[in-house]
Amino acid sequence: MAQKVLDFHVHFHAKSNQFHRNIHPAIRAYQQELRMKWREKYGFPEPEKEHPGNEVMIERWVKEMEKYHLSKVVFLTGGGNDTLAQVIQKHPDKFIGFAHHDPCQDGAAEELQRAVEELGLSGFKAFGPLMTISFDDPKLKPFWRYLADKKLPTLIHFGIQGGPGGIVDHPTISPLSIARVVQEYVDIPFIFPHFGAGYWQELLHLAWSSPNVHIDTSGSNDWVRWMPYPLTLKDLFAKAFDTVGPKRVIFGSDALWFPRGFPKVYLDEQLRICDELGLSQEEKDLVFHDNAARLLGLV
Repeated sequence: MAQKVLDFHVHFHAKSNQFHRNIHPAIRAYQQELRMKWREKYGFPEPEKEHPGNEVMIERWVKEMEKYHLSKVVFLTGGGNDTLAQVIQKHPDKFIGFAHHDPCQDGAAEELQRAVEELGLSGFKAFGPLMTISFDDPKLKPFWRYLADKKLPTLIHFGIQGGPGGIVDHPTISPLSIARVVQEYVDIPFIFPHFGAGYWQELLHLAWSSPNVHIDTSGSNDWVRWMPYPLTLKDLFAKAFDTVGPKRVIFGSDALWFPRGFPKVYLDEQLRICDELGLSQEEKDLVFHDNAARLLGLV
């Protein structure tokens, strides 16, 4: 029997959200070197240089879902709330979208309500290292209250971001920077991706402290190579299961660009690890499908 899979962590590469960071040429060259080695490791092709248009990207994702038997994909970002809503409306039986505007901006709570109630988006995505105020700032209370009232899944990226030349130092880079909010708004299902992206101990502490914290497995998790102690993907899975159990671990791919598309190598590796750790089929169904479906209100 094929494994049921719901990909909870995908980015729709909309034509309107292409951007380039201004970084030093020496860092840019270093970045390209590391990315080339990473692509060679996984057998990934180079990303296409010209965007083919959103309609082409939509149909590509439909084909990827059919090819790899994905029940649904969750697009966490996609060129702004309005653009992503238009993408979701093309295939609402296959696609789910999250609001992803700046929570620190004026009117953020109102925009969240519009995104959910008018545009049909199903959750919220943010980046901790991009916050301009603290998570427990009084200004954000209406924002968190709305998410709690609706019990909307909220995925927030913490840890290192953007590779070389990216963010490695920020007041809200640690998952613990949102601890007070997590423990106050327990009706919000929080999901933290990439096993904390370098902040593994901090994420484990937060997950241990509150039952509404979920761990997202997405990406290559290549950051383990820059830890000061030996750490493998299998170690991450084992400790996550030991700390919170399989009901609070959620599969994601962190897919974005083509021609790579859905990186099945990530799924295969994670399934192999779960088998090696002795998970039952029921437990694997939780990690790769059922936990996500539950948080999204699909069951």
